[in-house]
Amino acid sequence: MTGVAKSELIGKGDHAYSVPFYGEKRRVLIDLVFKYSREIESKYDYVKREGKVFYGEVFLPLLNHGKGIFVWSKASPLYDSSGKLTGAIESIRDITEQKLAKENLGKLNEELTKSNRIFKQLALKDSHTGLYNHRYLGEVIEAEFFRAKRYAHPLSAILADIDYFKSINDVYGHQFGDLILKQFARQLKMAVRQYDIVVRTGGEEFVVLSPATNRSDTVALAERILEIISLYDFGDESHKVKLKISIAVASYPEDKIMKGMDLIDMADRILVKVKEFGGNRVYSSADLKSQDKPAEETEKTPDVKLLKKELEKLTRQANQGLIESIFAFAKTIELKDHYTGEHVEKTVHYATEVARELGLPNDEVDKIRKASILHDLGKIGISENILLKKGKLTTEEFDEIKKHPQIAVDILRPIQSLQGVIPMIYYHHERWDGGGYLNGLKGDEIPIGARIIAVSDVYEALTSDRPYRKAFSRDEAINMVKDSSGTQFDPKVVDAFLKVLQQEK
Repeated sequence: MTGVAKSELIGKGDHAYSVPFYGEKRRVLIDLVFKYSREIESKYDYVKREGKVFYGEVFLPLLNHGKGIFVWSKASPLYDSSGKLTGAIESIRDITEQKLAKENLGKLNEELTKSNRIFKQLALKDSHTGLYNHRYLGEVIEAEFFRAKRYAHPLSAILADIDYFKSINDVYGHQFGDLILKQFARQLKMAVRQYDIVVRTGGEEFVVLSPATNRSDTVALAERILEIISLYDFGDESHKVKLKISIAVASYPEDKIMKGMDLIDMADRILVKVKEFGGNRVYSSADLKSQDKPAEETEKTPDVKLLKKELEKLTRQANQGLIESIFAFAKTIELKDHYTGEHVEKTVHYATEVARELGLPNDEVDKIRKASILHDLGKIGISENILLKKGKLTTEEFDEIKKHPQIAVDILRPIQSLQGVIPMIYYHHERWDGGGYLNGLKGDEIPIGARIIAVSDVYEALTSDRPYRKAFSRDEAINMVKDSSGTQFDPKVVDAFLKVLQQEK
């Protein structure tokens, strides 16, 4: 182990310096044994005989200058029969492997600690947007709420939800939708203050936590976010979209809460109201006070009237959810084909006014309005190459276009509350003389709603720029509609349509 032969040691005397790895001018364990007459343990590091020797005791800083091995040493005193100290014996064991293993273990522990810190950070971050996630929100909001209570500071939360985001995924796919979420997260991060905490809680919903900020200042911040988002063009070189967002603001101490997450629950309830009123706006609880009765009054009047009012409220919410879904469908087409999006809005206007001019019942007018919103929904299944083609369509391409009423019906069929509008959508390309598609219906066989949409649809198409031609003038379009009365269109509907145009002139 030392490289020293037995012949070099026996009979040489000066035992304290006879073993080379002890070095020179340095006490060794045996010296200490003789001095204190007791057993001693220590550890050294040393090099072999060929090199310079360095060592350390367990009681002193360990010095290791490289190329060393490590030993454990134990020295015990030797006594004669009378108890006199006569010498010492020292045993040495190589512990190099153990020491290196311990050092490696220490390095591994350091790496593991570092990795744990990284993993903890990753566990609190949304991997897609880089923002904090819901888990982090749960931790930080309670700490911020405790601080707000202790130092009598305000605390506010902004809950933002992207309106009709599903339609973006439906049209362009989830990869494009993921790009929009990343861009939205970046814009949101830039819009808030440095000390605000931005969190993606899931899907298209985001939270901004604003410490030491009261309700009025937070509402102002939310309004700024709304404005910034409305001005930004999201997307890539191929497609650009505008986003609309619904924003709810909840604030402590203005909103009475017991714990931090109550602030998010409050904002979530406010967000429901924002959606009910059409979205794309900022609401706080102050905006809702005039609309909701206090809880105390609710508890004191548990009668039939109150129950009826609650049922009406639930019905309104359900209807609002339906309306939101309908407009989401319309937005889907607008994202795919900007011409179709603008065209739908104007077609809805004309169809609704013509239905009223014909004196149809209000519920029928409402069905026609919804059907006209959705009449081109099936174009979601038509290739953009066909929709945006600048030249004349081939027979095969026109056959593809003819499928869009059926596609729309297939999409809407599972929605029970829309069953009444499906025939109007399915038959809106039928002709009064029976020469249309898909079923070749004629005259009164065609639902009145479909006949109204047909006139409104064609007129609006004639007066709009198309990829393959410029728009016709108003007078030219009117003459073309008149010429088609009794062939393509129901004469009664044409007369009502012309009256609407005359009234709006």
